[in-house]
Amino acid sequence: MKKILIAPSILSADFANMAEEIKKIELGGADLVHCDVMDGVFVPNITFGIKMVADIRKRTALPLDVHLMIVHPENYVEKFAKAGADYITVHYEACKDNLKEVLQKIKDCNVKCGAVINPDTPVEKIKDEIALCDMVLIMSVFPGFGGQKFIPEVLEKASQIRKIANENGKKVLIEIDGGVNRQTVEQVWNSDIDIAVAGSAVFGAQSYKDEIEFLQGNK
Repeated sequence: MKKILIAPSILSADFANMAEEIKKIELGGADLVHCDVMDGVFVPNITFGIKMVADIRKRTALPLDVHLMIVHPENYVEKFAKAGADYITVHYEACKDNLKEVLQKIKDCNVKCGAVINPDTPVEKIKDEIALCDMVLIMSVFPGFGGQKFIPEVLEKASQIRKIANENGKKVLIEIDGGVNRQTVEQVWNSDIDIAVAGSAVFGAQSYKDEIEFLQGNK
């Protein structure tokens, strides 16, 4: 019985062999494909943009989970929706004054929407937006680079989010991103998390399938 869903983060994939990497995670039993879009402004790293998402869409039927770590995400949500995103998540920290409007804009594109909070952002900051969300993403590292150490204290946010969602009669997927691997995943299984993003744990493994199944709780 699967305990959680796994969304491999292509940030850790071999970009020169992306089609093959997507095929391998698909055959390995991945549940979603996590696409980390970084602009070098909101976070210090630069990754990829709309074309990469569109090209991945051509290669897989798996849901594309597009995580925007960018300033002014409202200017790009329509383009990522057209590129084939199934979920678009935006940071509270990037749109403190207009988060509700940005989430609604994503919904208006017929795409599932989500809010993201950094490790030092309390759930209280997005309390009023949770009822709008299809997904809430909790960062368990500070965003910008892969391979960072998992911050276990953020797991208690999952139960807070679940409580608020239940009070609103809302089903919401709760996702965690950062530092999830064989050493940390048991803590994730024992929390209210539904989906874990895994980057270097999957793409650094000899067998993507074995790693994905282990992290899902299938082994």
